[in-house]
Amino acid sequence: MRQLLLSYKTGSVELVDVPQPQTGPHHLVVRSSVSLVSSGTERMLVDFGRAGYLAKARQQPGKLRQVLDKAHVDGLLTTMQAVQSKLTQPVALGYCNVGTVVETGEGVVGFAPGDRVVSNGPHAEYVHVSKNLAALVPSAVPDEDAAFAVLGSIALQGVRLASPALGETFAVIGLGMIGLLSVQILQAAGCSVIAFDRQADRVERAGSFGAQSCLLDDLTDPISSAMAITKGDGVDGVLIAAATSSSDPVHQAAAMARHRGRIVLTGVTGLELQREEFYRKELSFMVSSSYGPGRYDQDYETGGFDYPLGHVRWTAGRNIAAILDLLSHGKLEVNSLVSHRLPFDEARAAYDILQSRDSHSLGILLRYATGPSEEQTPVVLAPRRHPVHAIQRSTNIPPRIGVIGAGEFAQRILIPSIRNAGAALDTIVSTTGTAAALAARRFGFRRAASDVEEILANDDIQAVTIATRHDSHARLVEACLHRGKDVFVEKPLAISNTQLDALIRTVDELG
Repeated sequence: MRQLLLSYKTGSVELVDVPQPQTGPHHLVVRSSVSLVSSGTERMLVDFGRAGYLAKARQQPGKLRQVLDKAHVDGLLTTMQAVQSKLTQPVALGYCNVGTVVETGEGVVGFAPGDRVVSNGPHAEYVHVSKNLAALVPSAVPDEDAAFAVLGSIALQGVRLASPALGETFAVIGLGMIGLLSVQILQAAGCSVIAFDRQADRVERAGSFGAQSCLLDDLTDPISSAMAITKGDGVDGVLIAAATSSSDPVHQAAAMARHRGRIVLTGVTGLELQREEFYRKELSFMVSSSYGPGRYDQDYETGGFDYPLGHVRWTAGRNIAAILDLLSHGKLEVNSLVSHRLPFDEARAAYDILQSRDSHSLGILLRYATGPSEEQTPVVLAPRRHPVHAIQRSTNIPPRIGVIGAGEFAQRILIPSIRNAGAALDTIVSTTGTAAALAARRFGFRRAASDVEEILANDDIQAVTIATRHDSHARLVEACLHRGKDVFVEKPLAISNTQLDALIRTVDELG
């Protein structure tokens, strides 16, 4: 299968052949039909990749401080090696995916093969996603409309934090896709909306949704406009969905808000707050985190633990489902937010459109082929030649090695050591397949796969290195020993006495 990846080092966007992902506990494998390019976030990522080192440091001063701290502790050379390793790892683009479930993992309930789902999966023909970040698509919602559900959940979480009440007036600053979705969600909640942007077509689109919209140009003062519309009272709340390094949107929001008004940032702006503005009016200011509670919580996303509804009414997954419900009842209109539709084969053109700063580009949809499902096969790469370390005797045949796990430690420490020792790198496996494919290209493995059986069933592979999560070590070591493979495993060998006892029995049985 193919996946869209971005190089953080050069900013290039590439369609790469990677193995189809395997499902795991609490996860789904979904075959994509449509995905939506998030113009704001993905343009920012591409811009970062194409920037030079100095510009990268200026864009992420927090990361720069981490690098300086690491250099102070670990030394300059080690730090530079770590930075280079990080930058050479391409990243998956996209998080607005619609498709059909093809496989469910252990512990998944409520989903079955054949179901249409929306998820935060990347731009790829098959995606591996958490059950808690996926939602069933109602039959009345077309795939293209459903692709807006994840972006809609970001807007919805910002609205929830602002706590709008029926009859209140809100301002929305910044009318990209999240801003325009916020306008509609606020109106569905019974609020009047004043919408601001610098692009006339987006201001006009907000007006078509029923907002009182104002073009931000040299002749328009947003504060005076908001005060005039509210007859001097000020707005009850402000959602800032703009993308700028300037702190002006925050100052404008504070000035146009009423006493004890609420301001929520869902976009990216400067945050040089002026205390007097907030103190005098006792304003509330919050930064909204993505889709809602549970996002970035590993227990929620990876471990499959959901928050009880009675304690956390609106989680990330439930916000996504709520947007789908609004779409199914005609409370959100998203078709007019689509500016381009491209086949997945031409996905790279989407980023040329974003980089062109085309003022008319908004929602870019990628459409995937809908033919028969592909057979799951590993990716075979062209062989590379690598120098053999001096300790390798020329008369010896180098052992063929399989590696299970393609994380940062494996790629920075283990795999280079194995290669430099003269071993032949045969197959590397990772659950999603993407990391394995990238490591295979980087180090010269013969094949990349997502199924461990590709290593276990290969009689040509004599030895296996295991560099996966700690809780999987014992199980994988046992499987390798049963297939007659020599094993090197990163510590710990096991994480419980039960696992260790099982391994000891295996070793005793095999002699």
